[in-house]
Amino acid sequence: MKKDTSTQESKKFGRGANKCSRCGRKQGLVRKYGIYLCRQCFREIAHEMGFTKYS
Repeated sequence: MKKDTSTQESKKFGRGANKCSRCGRKQGLVRKYGIYLCRQCFREIAHEMGFTKYS
């Protein structure tokens, strides 16, 4: 039986507990160094943050 998600509290742990700080997406999250961006947002602003591509 499914739970009613409208009254359910937010997740405290697991994959769905964290989300992208820029767009809110929960999949493909980059958490290293406390970045908390999805990989798509990270690719868009990584150069501004000082990251460089090696290949």
